[in-house]
Amino acid sequence: MSEQSTWAEYACEGLYDELMQAQGQPRPASEALASEIDALGPEELAARQLAAEASIKEMGITFTVYSEEGGMIDRSWPFDVVPRVIPEPEWQQVEAGLKQRVQALNLFIDDLYHDQRIVADKVFPKDVLTKSANFRPQCLGVDPPLGTWAHICGSDLIRDKDGTIYVLEDNLRVPSGVSYMLENRLVTKRVLPELFEQYAPLPVDDYPSQLFDTLAALSPRPADYPEVVVLTPGIYNSAYFEHSYLAQQMGAELVEGRDLFVDDDDCCYMRTVDGPSRVDVIYRRVDDLFLDPEAFRPDSALGVPGLMRAWKAGNVAIANAPGAGVADDKVVYAFVPEIIKYYLDAEPIIPNVPTYRCMDPESLDYVLEHIAELVVKPANESGGYGMLVGPASTQAERNKFKQLVKADPRNYIAQPTLTLSTVPTVIKGAALEPRHVDLRPFILSADRQQVTMGGLTRVALRKGSLVVNSSQGGGSKDTWIVPEIPPAQTQVLSQGQSQSQAQA
Repeated sequence: MSEQSTWAEYACEGLYDELMQAQGQPRPASEALASEIDALGPEELAARQLAAEASIKEMGITFTVYSEEGGMIDRSWPFDVVPRVIPEPEWQQVEAGLKQRVQALNLFIDDLYHDQRIVADKVFPKDVLTKSANFRPQCLGVDPPLGTWAHICGSDLIRDKDGTIYVLEDNLRVPSGVSYMLENRLVTKRVLPELFEQYAPLPVDDYPSQLFDTLAALSPRPADYPEVVVLTPGIYNSAYFEHSYLAQQMGAELVEGRDLFVDDDDCCYMRTVDGPSRVDVIYRRVDDLFLDPEAFRPDSALGVPGLMRAWKAGNVAIANAPGAGVADDKVVYAFVPEIIKYYLDAEPIIPNVPTYRCMDPESLDYVLEHIAELVVKPANESGGYGMLVGPASTQAERNKFKQLVKADPRNYIAQPTLTLSTVPTVIKGAALEPRHVDLRPFILSADRQQVTMGGLTRVALRKGSLVVNSSQGGGSKDTWIVPEIPPAQTQVLSQGQSQSQAQA
């Protein structure tokens, strides 16, 4: 690249940038991408960004946000055209770590609904389980197909400024975002086709077939072609675009609770113009408490009366299984290293972010004293809501959170404020600027485990912001796992882990 390169003004010093290792110097896996972007120049790159935004509108890719007035607004999916690149050897280690984590969490969930050995052995505190908002006594003693509870998991990964990759949290109830991962690839191919001549990023478009195979493996009638449906709360749900997209891609029916019923034989049926059709597998995007008014909230109009009876009888499979959310708790997250050690007798391949459990008196004192430096999170909020980012907070906000944490220490954890890695991002009125990112890969578990090749990279579009959620001003990027890189790059993750373990 010439001295007048597009990258000459790109300042990422003091950060871990996923594309550039220093000013004007791309990482080995990103050299071809950096060269192509340089050849385009700022004006053409900005034009491609506008073309991407136009394509998103044309394709109808939207998400829903809830306004302060209580209404809902459909918005075009925010997307940045510069992809994130991850070398395949590094990704293979990440993939192994994600499989390990989900395997341990499924064993943990199954144990909690059966013998609770991990509690009896005092590895996991009984008080944490007793006060869990997502533990469902209705699931005690149930044996779901293949012993799997969390069939679809979305784990959020971040990389700190020293290059260490951490798991930030696990989403095991109704994880969302995979449809945007798929659409991001389609948009990138449409507006930057020349990049795919230089690269061969590993494909993501086989996810719908992988998802269908995962669901089909749960069918109680293995000899027959399974009837798989996607259960949605309806058009007013913020993830409705994804529900309809995945149903269409899998060739499955998209249904609401009113479209299903459970007969006296404890089987689930779908209402069709040709009469009732038995349902084998339900990919549910409805929260536990609304699934079945007989078992949970009696006022729910979103679920199916008797569905839990049919599930317990083994006549219908539900993914993710009711009760899987017991592991979708940020306090449980803090115990995942112990959970992996207990069930698999292994150390975590991917570490947790260092976490303070406010239920521990010593940790509580530290959190209250250093709250201005920490990120404080409630156990069961999502989407970036309900948390305190200490360095960006006011004294009044910190005082309020101190009272909340002291009133219910079990409901809070705290973590250091990490400097998330960055990726070059097209900014109006400028060329490229670094913006912070995370990554949500998706792990499928049934008769086998599969991990998406990359995942949904979410980007904080506001300068300096660490909040990547689309509901709070974030956007997304295509994520490329690329096969050809020098062997030295494979050491990045393991070196970061060694440093993390040495510090611990």
